[in-house]
Amino acid sequence: MSLGGVSRARVVITAVVVEGRSQAEVARSYGVSKGWVSKLVARYRAEGEAAFEPRSRRPHTSPAEIDADTVELIVRLRKELADQGLDAGPDTIAWHLRQHHRRTVP
Repeated sequence: MSLGGVSRARVVITAVVVEGRSQAEVARSYGVSKGWVSKLVARYRAEGEAAFEPRSRRPHTSPAEIDADTVELIVRLRKELADQGLDAGPDTIAWHLRQHHRRTVP
């Protein structure tokens, strides 16, 4: 949310760092969690102005991501099964991966 061009993060950090208000009071005033206020203030103290830059919400890792070889195998199995007129749904693919290729996928 933006408050007339000023980010909510900047307003919250200013209220705590410059105005000297407690993190709990600022959280109540702006309708945000105390944890978020604490995180913002800590980030500001560690990074300075960079703390105001938007952060990506994308995770750093994707633990459930399937490796490229397995993806290629799934695509190939799906095509082979469909070409034979057989079921090529996710349960069937998972069964073939386990039984014939000793692989499991989430």
